[in-house]
Amino acid sequence: MSTNIIIIVASVSIVIWSAVSREIVKSSKENNKEKNGRKIIILMSAGTLSTLILVISLFQNVQF
Repeated sequence: MSTNIIIIVASVSIVIWSAVSREIVKSSKENNKEKNGRKIIILMSAGTLSTLILVISLFQNVQF
């Protein structure tokens, strides 16, 4: 994978995980936890997928 794509995926991953942390803080303050729970699950799934993509691409670049 090219360096530019890795940088874009890393930036998107940072934004997603920041959104997850904001939603967790917001859900602890609000009563509407079911709606926020779905949003947190979707964001965490996207964050996990982007992190997995980064880890796989980094392991492919490691020389043994």
